[in-house]
Amino acid sequence: MTQRSKAPVVSLARAPGERAAWNRPAAVVYLWGLCELLFVTNPLQISSGLRVRVLRLFGAEIGRNVIFRPRTRVRFPWKLHIGDDCWIGEGVWFHNQDHIYLGHDVVISQESFLTTGSHAHRRDMGLLTRPIHIEPGVWVTTRSIVLGGSRIGRSALICPGTVVSGDVPANAIFGTAAGTVLGQRFE
Repeated sequence: MTQRSKAPVVSLARAPGERAAWNRPAAVVYLWGLCELLFVTNPLQISSGLRVRVLRLFGAEIGRNVIFRPRTRVRFPWKLHIGDDCWIGEGVWFHNQDHIYLGHDVVISQESFLTTGSHAHRRDMGLLTRPIHIEPGVWVTTRSIVLGGSRIGRSALICPGTVVSGDVPANAIFGTAAGTVLGQRFE
C-alpha cells in the first residue's frame, strides 16, 4: 500500500453548513442574489451610479465618486466598505464572506478576485474567514487575487496576475509581471 492511499479524506457530507457567513436572513441573501444579477453583475453598460445605489441599499458602505464597472460580483454587500474616488474594474469579484475595506483612491482592475474565505482543510472543511484591508492609493492590477488576512499598504501597486497572501508594504511594487520558468514539461 502506498503512502498516498493511506491519506485521510475529509467527509464533505459532515462539513459545516454554507450559511456560516451570511449574517442576514435567507430571504435577504436570496433577494440580494436577484438584485446582484439584475443591477451589478449585469454586463450591460448601465449606470455605475445605479450599481452603487443598489449595493448601498443592501448595506455596502461606498464613498463618493466610486466607479463600478459591469460584471462585478459582490457576495455580501453588507461586508463591503469602499472609500471615496475608487475605481472597480469590469469583472471584479468581491467574494467577501468577511469584511473587505478599501481606502480612498483605490483601483481594483479587471477580473481581480478578492476572497476572505477558506476552509479548515485538515479538520472538517469548516469555513474560515479573515478580512482584507487595502489602504488608500493602492492599485491592484488585472487578474490579481487577494486572499483573506491580507493588508496592502498605502500606494502599493500589485502586478498583474499576482496572488497576495499577507502584508504588502506601503509604496511597494509587489509581485512579478514577468513569467518564471518553474521546470521542464517533458523530461
